[in-house]
Amino acid sequence: MDDKDFEKIYNEYREQSEEQVMNESVTNQDGKEHIVAVRKNDDGDIIAFKTQSGRKLDYVTALDEAKSGKIAHIDVFHKYGRDIIRSEPDGIKENNLDNLPSF
Repeated sequence: MDDKDFEKIYNEYREQSEEQVMNESVTNQDGKEHIVAVRKNDDGDIIAFKTQSGRKLDYVTALDEAKSGKIAHIDVFHKYGRDIIRSEPDGIKENNLDNLPSF
């Protein structure tokens, strides 16, 4: 096997790994949807969510689905006299709801 074959095999391996990462990020093993984008009002409050399947959820619907465990990596907690949606704390700023792209 010459050097070119080694490089070809390595590049194929990398492509397969990248495809696998993309597939894993879109589908969750336990069937839950992921939030991929948010909509904010003029005050910067999140008012709606978009899932990886393309569904657009108003805040109340997303809150209900999060409470029932249908959305991955989302926590619901009670503050200011109401339930609030937030990202699961995982130490990664990029996947916080506030940092997701808008739709």
